[in-house]
Amino acid sequence: MGIVSRLERLLDSVILIDHFNGLPQATQFISGLNPEATAISVITLAEILVGFDKETGKKARALIDQYALLAIDGPIAEKAASLRRRFGLKLPDAFQAALAIQYNLRLTTRNTRDFDPGKYPFVEIPYKLS
Repeated sequence: MGIVSRLERLLDSVILIDHFNGLPQATQFISGLNPEATAISVITLAEILVGFDKETGKKARALIDQYALLAIDGPIAEKAASLRRRFGLKLPDAFQAALAIQYNLRLTTRNTRDFDPGKYPFVEIPYKLS
């Protein structure tokens, strides 16, 4: 597994979006992360890049390129399908959950509507909005 064995968390899109929108809690959380222990998924990459034009996207890439990028393969797709059937997750959320479970990572999000940490022990909520 190489680089994956050093990873601790999978950073969900909402945390990065909060940071890029200037939310201090997100920026503070992200600044305390060890980039070598943090990953994003190809889903997060796409969700982040779609929000930027080419020029401002360079600043976003400078941050997200620090993190390992996890791809979706056949076994992840099968696990995501199973999670979607079992828990009714939206497909992007099912992929995030499947990646976190497959690689034994904490899924770091503030999306408690879809990822209740009481229901999903792999979920980490680093801050809440008031």
